[in-house]
Amino acid sequence: MAIGFFQKIGRKFGQKTRELGGKISSIFGGKKLPEWRLEEIEELLYRADLGREIADDILGVIEKLGQRQSDSAVRSAVRAKMDAIMVGSEGKLQIRCAPETICLIGANGSGKTTSAAKLAGHMAKSGKSVLLGSCDTFRAAANEQLRLWAEHLGVEIVCSKQGADAAAVAYDALSAAISRKKDVLILDTAGRMHTKENLLEELEKVRRVLLKRLPDGKFHGWLVLDGHQGSNGIVQAKAFNGSFPLSGIVITKLDGSAKGGALLSIFKQMNLPIYFVGIGEEAEDLVPFSADEYLSAIVGHP
Repeated sequence: MAIGFFQKIGRKFGQKTRELGGKISSIFGGKKLPEWRLEEIEELLYRADLGREIADDILGVIEKLGQRQSDSAVRSAVRAKMDAIMVGSEGKLQIRCAPETICLIGANGSGKTTSAAKLAGHMAKSGKSVLLGSCDTFRAAANEQLRLWAEHLGVEIVCSKQGADAAAVAYDALSAAISRKKDVLILDTAGRMHTKENLLEELEKVRRVLLKRLPDGKFHGWLVLDGHQGSNGIVQAKAFNGSFPLSGIVITKLDGSAKGGALLSIFKQMNLPIYFVGIGEEAEDLVPFSADEYLSAIVGHP
């Protein structure tokens, strides 16, 4: 990438991104940590949506450094704790067999359709042959939106009319990807509330269709989460996982979000790798997740 993930996310988050690291490195002004400064950093950790368990762990690290310490010592200790939490968080997509099939799942407005297009663009740019499947047959503008993206990116697409059976479109798209010998198939599904049983049943049907053509189960279910929702996305993840077993996560709309710390709690609770993050509106703003660069954006370099 011409501009690294850290540079991009740092620029997009601006002051919000640097606030956590700056506050942590500035709280030590004497031999003992004043109680009011500890309360200040506790509030900051919760505001960053790290979750109570992780916030308490980090506060414990800071309390142990109650003696006067350099900024780098404080930052390194906190960073080491975060590094330990994020071990195994980076999703690395490997083409095991063609077509490597990725089904994007998520709630209304999470950014699935644009993520499907941006993911297709990323794969195509890396030399992979890609097919898009527009399985969101519920939202009126979904097919047209994805078709326009496909034209812009020079990527092939299989779609149908509004109201068509989503599972049938998935089957047609997979059949086309196999016959055309595509490396990657990306399926966009309709946004649905995780509490609507009939819509979750539709997801189960899409999964059954994929299993018919890919009986070894070699396909991905990636949950697309809106970064503005923070750790509330964990509830969605658990519900969707019951209808379509999830193998990874894509986080969108991280630009401008004050809840960037939620990625730690999401990974810690779900133990699902994070493959991509969305940090802007442009096609290249869906970038592979890097735990090192993400934590550097949140709390600085170790």
